[in-house]
Amino acid sequence: MKITAVKSHVLGCDMPEELGYSQQYYARRSAHLVEVTTDEGVTGWGECFGPGTIALANKGIVEKVIAPMVLGADPIDRDVLWHKVYNLMRDHGQKGMPLQALSGVDIALWDIAGKVAGLPIHKLIGGAHRTRVPVYGYGMMLKRESVADHVARFADEAAAIKGMGFAATKMKLGLGAKEDVKLAAAVRRGVGDKFDFMADANHCYTTSDAFYVGRALDELDAYWFEEPVAPEDLDGYRELRAGLRVNISGGEAEFNRWGWRAILENRGLDIAQPEVCALGGISEYLRVLALCHAHHTPVINHVWGSAIAVATNLQLLAAMPPLPGGLFPREPMLEFDTTENIFRDQLLAEPLDIQRQVAASGGFVSIPDGPGIGVEPDRAFIERYSVAE
Repeated sequence: MKITAVKSHVLGCDMPEELGYSQQYYARRSAHLVEVTTDEGVTGWGECFGPGTIALANKGIVEKVIAPMVLGADPIDRDVLWHKVYNLMRDHGQKGMPLQALSGVDIALWDIAGKVAGLPIHKLIGGAHRTRVPVYGYGMMLKRESVADHVARFADEAAAIKGMGFAATKMKLGLGAKEDVKLAAAVRRGVGDKFDFMADANHCYTTSDAFYVGRALDELDAYWFEEPVAPEDLDGYRELRAGLRVNISGGEAEFNRWGWRAILENRGLDIAQPEVCALGGISEYLRVLALCHAHHTPVINHVWGSAIAVATNLQLLAAMPPLPGGLFPREPMLEFDTTENIFRDQLLAEPLDIQRQVAASGGFVSIPDGPGIGVEPDRAFIERYSVAE
């Protein structure tokens, strides 16, 4: 079997309303899919993290840089190809967009391997530790409205997400430290006292402001405080973890095993959040997962993107060993964006229909058991939403 083509599909559409987080507002949604085809008619699908113009730039890396390195190769040799591509790109980017581009190709190669074997990816990894995973729903995005309007809306949205059946919920921060404490208090009121909520700052604070917000999250019994400071600020992460009771989480903006080694040796995270569509794909994710567990750090994957990203993460969550193990371990959760996303909900020939599953099962979603990542996109849908080059 040989690789005959590597193609990027960048999708885009206008959103029903503008949404924001601590770094920006946005009104368009995008997705970057990678399709790898072979001379035996087997096709694999992957996804690259990175929105908008980042996706368009990554398309160039996928098709102009990586594709020539792998065309004609056996797609089953995915680890050989990973290291070939990484080594040839190393002088030009050991992190960031080159790794995002490589991630989509690598996931597609794993999809091909599963289809050739007739097995889901979790079987190729070593089997399923669980056949379903709990799902947390996040929402409470920022808008161009007053603090008072945010407070009222966050309480209502948090209650609504709990009412949908999700196992936990996550909010955004970013209005400013004092205002964000009001938002967190509103979310706690919305969900009540015995329901997990998490707060995501998208690295908008100085260490001192993060301590201010983190102490409030301690009092509100939040489950985790996500990306409180810049990803480069390893000292800040370590200080926050040592000084706060709330779990400190992060890592979505880190890449490959070498970047993750520095984070883990620094001891600044209670919960690791690797992003498989960014850090180097499934091949590198498995090495990062092993590093995290070797440092006794639980993993709850960062998930953002289309149904391809969601299905890939479901395979990985199924195959993730419990840490530390026991009769009643805290299971890893699937992250689910509750805002409208047609690239997740309408992309597949057979939708995952996660919100229906969550409502019917008390907060859980089943692991796809088809070969590869277990799903297939609708080509007509891809053609309809492809962004013109």
